[in-house]
Amino acid sequence: MRRSVLSMFSGAAALAVTTLALAQDHPPAEARFVPYTGVLPACGDPSVLSDIGDDFARRESGYWASPLTIVRFLDIDETGYRSNGASYIPRRYCAARALFNDGRRRRVVYDIAEHTGFIGFSPGVTWCVVGLDRNHAFSPGCHAAGP
Repeated sequence: MRRSVLSMFSGAAALAVTTLALAQDHPPAEARFVPYTGVLPACGDPSVLSDIGDDFARRESGYWASPLTIVRFLDIDETGYRSNGASYIPRRYCAARALFNDGRRRRVVYDIAEHTGFIGFSPGVTWCVVGLDRNHAFSPGCHAAGP
């Protein structure tokens, strides 16, 4: 009995030391060979909201033959910043209510990530409209688009 308890304790201690060593091996994104800055546009930045609106309209008309567009964004909130950790690509997570041209309000979940835009020269925006994730890319309920 003592031997099994002792071996369990030593196994747990070894796992803790290994986990700590692995965590220290990952430098923050700012310390990489090609470093990130961590400077990202705000959730309510007009260029970010414009990208979401334009991409949404293009997707709806091109893939779903729908005239649905976003009229304006309301209640914009930041839901997380670098929530995945300091060694990953810096991301700002956001959520907003949006008014659509059908008169309905829907929740939009999006993130802004550094150097993930066109050829890595600009921030990229990944977004999902709750209830309109027709190909279930961020299912369930756009949960996969958030922190």
